[in-house]
Amino acid sequence: MPADPVTTPDARVRIPREIWVLIAAGFVIALGFGLITPVLPRFAQSFDVGATASSVVVSAFAFFRLLFAPAGGRLIARLGERPVYLTGLVIVAISTGATAFAHSYWQLLVFRGLGGIGSVMFTVSAVALIVRLAPPSIRARVSSAYASSFLIGGVGGPVVGGLLGGLGLRVPFIVYAVALLVAAGIVFVFLKDASLRPKEGDPVLPVMAVRDGWRDSAYRAAVGSAFANGWGNFGVRNAILPLFAAAVIVDQSLDQATRESRQALVAGAALAVFAVGNAVGLTFAGRTSDRVGRKPYIVGGLVVSGVFTALTGFSDSLPVLLGLSLAAGLGAGTLNPAQQASLADVVGRERNGGPALAAFQMAQDTGAIIGPVIAGTLVDHGSFGLAFAVTGVITLLAAVPWFRARETHPVRAGALST
Repeated sequence: MPADPVTTPDARVRIPREIWVLIAAGFVIALGFGLITPVLPRFAQSFDVGATASSVVVSAFAFFRLLFAPAGGRLIARLGERPVYLTGLVIVAISTGATAFAHSYWQLLVFRGLGGIGSVMFTVSAVALIVRLAPPSIRARVSSAYASSFLIGGVGGPVVGGLLGGLGLRVPFIVYAVALLVAAGIVFVFLKDASLRPKEGDPVLPVMAVRDGWRDSAYRAAVGSAFANGWGNFGVRNAILPLFAAAVIVDQSLDQATRESRQALVAGAALAVFAVGNAVGLTFAGRTSDRVGRKPYIVGGLVVSGVFTALTGFSDSLPVLLGLSLAAGLGAGTLNPAQQASLADVVGRERNGGPALAAFQMAQDTGAIIGPVIAGTLVDHGSFGLAFAVTGVITLLAAVPWFRARETHPVRAGALST
C-alpha cells in the first residue's frame, strides 16, 4: 500500500526552493561530467591499454560508489545532508583535478576511482532530500526537473568536452574540477538550512529497511531496472561509445591530429544527442506519469532503450549512430522520472528511506561496474556489435518484473482497484 494519502496531481503546487537549488547544482555537475565523458576512455588508452582496461577506469568510479554507499548513508544520518553533499563535491573535485595530472594508467585508475566516494555522498544526499521535500502530487514533475538539469548539462557537456579534447585530453578534467567547486559554492550559499535530521523534540521517523522494501513488488522491480540502467546508460554507453566512434565511425586514414580531433567531436556529438533524447523523454514522462501512472513509462522506457541500444553496435555512419543514440536516449529519459517517482511512492514521506534508497543506488552502481568490464571484454574478444547487443538484452530483461509489479501511483492504483 502507498505510504502517502491519495492525492491528485496539481499544476499549482510549486517545487520547493531547496529542490531548485539542487537542480541548479545538478546542472553544473552534469555540465562538468559531460566534459570528460567523451575523452576518458581514450585518455586511458593513451597509456597503451585495450578496451577492457579503459572500461575498468569507468567502472572504478562506480565501484568506489558501491563500496562507500552504506557509509555514506550513515554519515547523512549523523551529520545531515548539506555537509555531506558539500564534502562529496569537494572530494570529486580534488580527484578529478588529480586525474588530469595522472602519469600512468594505475594513477588514472586510482584517482578516478576515489572520486566515486565523493559522488555517492552528494548523490544520496540529494535523492534523500528530494524524496522528503517533493509534494506527493508532483513527485514525477520534481524527478523530471531534477533529472532534466543533469540532461541539459549533459547535452552541452559532451560537445564542449569534445572541443576541449582537441586542446589535450587532460584539459576537460581541469575544467570539470572547477565546475564542481562552483556547484559546491551554490549549495553552500543557498542551502544553509536544509537537513533531514529532525529538530530537537521532533518525532523520529521510522526507518524503512531494505527487507521492508523487498516485500514490495515495485521495489524489487525498481532494483532490477536500476541495475540494467546502470549497466547500459551509465556504464557501457560512457565506456564503449567513445571507443566505438573512434574505431568505426571516424576515417582511420586521416592524419593523427585530425583523427583525434574528429574522434572527440563524434563521441561528444553521439553522447550529446543521447542526452537530447533523454531530456525529451524526461519532460514527457515527468509531466504525464503523475496522471497516467508509473508502470507504462517504466516498461516502455526499458523496451525502447533496450532495442535501440542493441542496434547501436551495427551503426556504420555518423547519421545512423546519432539516430540510434537519440532513440535510446528517449527510452532512458522516459524510464527515469517514473522509476524515481515509483521509488518515492514506495518509501513515502513518513519514513526514513535511507537504507532502501542506498540499496537502490547500489544496484545501479553494480550494473555500472559490471557492464563496462563485460562489454570491454566482448569488444576485445568479439565485436562492438556483440557488446551493445548484450547490453540491450540486459535492459529488455529488466522490463519483465515490472509486468507483475504493482502500480505505485496512488490515483492510478485506486482507479485500477475499483
